[in-house]
Amino acid sequence: MPRGRKRVEPDSSGEKIRINPELLDELIPGPMSREGFDGMFRELKKRLLERALGAELTDHLGYSHGEAPPEGCGNTRNGKSSKTVLTDDGPLHLETPRDRAGTFEPQLIGKHERRFTGFDDRIISLYARGMTVRDIQKHLLEMYGVDVSPQLISTVTEEVMEEVREWQSRPLEPLYAVVFFDCLRAKIRDEGTVKNKAVYVALGVLPDGSRDILGLWIEQSEGAKFWLKVFNELRNRGLEDILIVVVDGLKGFPEAIEAAFPLAMVQTCIVHLIRNSLAFVNWKDRKTLMKALRPVYTAATEDGALLALEAFEDGCWGAKYPTIPASWRRSWEQVRTFFAFPMEIRKIIYTTNAIESLNMRLRRVIKTRGHFPSDDAALKLLWLALRNITAGWKSPSREWRAAMNQFAIMFPERFRMVGR
Repeated sequence: MPRGRKRVEPDSSGEKIRINPELLDELIPGPMSREGFDGMFRELKKRLLERALGAELTDHLGYSHGEAPPEGCGNTRNGKSSKTVLTDDGPLHLETPRDRAGTFEPQLIGKHERRFTGFDDRIISLYARGMTVRDIQKHLLEMYGVDVSPQLISTVTEEVMEEVREWQSRPLEPLYAVVFFDCLRAKIRDEGTVKNKAVYVALGVLPDGSRDILGLWIEQSEGAKFWLKVFNELRNRGLEDILIVVVDGLKGFPEAIEAAFPLAMVQTCIVHLIRNSLAFVNWKDRKTLMKALRPVYTAATEDGALLALEAFEDGCWGAKYPTIPASWRRSWEQVRTFFAFPMEIRKIIYTTNAIESLNMRLRRVIKTRGHFPSDDAALKLLWLALRNITAGWKSPSREWRAAMNQFAIMFPERFRMVGR
């Protein structure tokens, strides 16, 4: 799962900071207007930051303000300098203390920092929603009165790439019970022209039912060579075995998965197969045709499914839309795996709700952009979106708990619970 940005907690001791009620009474003696409260709050923030910076300098020098420097101390206070810092609620003008030796390096707001903790997160949050650099610039100006340059916004968001690369190369668990592979399309500028590139997403489900995004890969065209590179990358990150791989008929995929994970069972996504069938059908025919096609994928056995497919093919719908049974027969080698599983596992691999919901939300983010200037720009935005999406994931479903017993029976030597 994508990890969030690292935060520095202001109070490392973990203790709550208690504020004297009398101080609050002095600050707010009575009713206040919104403007008055905002002004007071900004002034309070300014004073607190300046006081905290002064405390840092005191700790650095070893004596308090107003005291004589200790004997032998080669460094003293050297006045203050002014700087403007961008915060969540606008620019703040601070007087920062200096030392004569120039060795003081404040931790709260670095010597050369112009943005206070939280402001970068605000920019990244807006970017993760699909807003462009210009959109973010306009939003910050309207909401906070801060005119931030496009270069600064790009610099802040570019820092995310380090986390993306770390996430893309992080170690994986040795076993995933099910891995879903799916594809999104994004317009990305490449060598001076905008190309419609494929973005592949891998969603893994661990034996305990918890989900994990294994990675994102961008490729202009798919094939066995590309997929073998992906699988070798997964193996190098610690993935040793996959029980079932669910995929939407990606070119070159079966050959590559067999070479990298020879024990994995490849299952064509039934939902995608149904959607591909409906692509040939007039809108008014879809509901009735679906009823006629349903016996194929709900059959108890493979033989029953083949009989149902034959009946569909010989019926009126097969005569009107002969491409539908033909497409099912072409994919049958991967479809037949579905009928080898008990119903508990079929429910898991039939409908890829998890990755369908995931991709729907990712497509919304992509839709807000006309195109991306580079592959990295696309990866950066999609990773930020994934971080937001996966933060809301809940515990495994009831269906998974029922499927666990069936996995243990079908794969007694391979299915094992592994620690996170």
